[in-house]
Amino acid sequence: METIINQSLSQSLSYADYRKQVTKLLEEGLSTGNEKTSDHLHYSELNEVRMNRLEKTIKIAVENIQKLQSLQKEYIWLVISEGWCGDAAQILPVIYKMAHFSPKIELKIVFRDEDEDLMKMFLTNGGKAIPKLLVIDKKTLEVLVHFGPRPQGAKQLILDYKKKFGIVDETAKAELQLWYLHDKGITTQNEIMEVMQELE
Repeated sequence: METIINQSLSQSLSYADYRKQVTKLLEEGLSTGNEKTSDHLHYSELNEVRMNRLEKTIKIAVENIQKLQSLQKEYIWLVISEGWCGDAAQILPVIYKMAHFSPKIELKIVFRDEDEDLMKMFLTNGGKAIPKLLVIDKKTLEVLVHFGPRPQGAKQLILDYKKKFGIVDETAKAELQLWYLHDKGITTQNEIMEVMQELE
């Protein structure tokens, strides 16, 4: 695992560089990832608008800022993502804002399809669900815990929808985006902070 983590970190991007790379591809009419489909391009364009908005509007709760600023150990937050992923578009800006408040956190991002070996180690029910936040000890490069692909409320919404209708269709995706809109990133930051405090 250590070799794979080292390799992933060596090719990882800062949040700013990740955004630039996704934007550059969109300007060329392309999406990130191995599948260059019209759907992926469409979702990437939607996500670009979402992330621009969320970067301006997402607020980290005061109590979470205090917890972030009181972290004692040093961590790398390594996120597995893709530009076309709707969940990533909702969650990444929250993670970015959280990392901003702590000098103990270094945020890095890798693309799922460019990092198969890493993704295979953190599957969800056998699938390559993203985003995945890996919390890594900065000194030892040990993965201490991981979060994702969705906060609990969003996860339950999709499970309930799938149980009722048997599929995850465009209606489900629209309901999921509404859930994120109303939640305003609160559940995501609270769940991540619970994980972080357990490590301290």
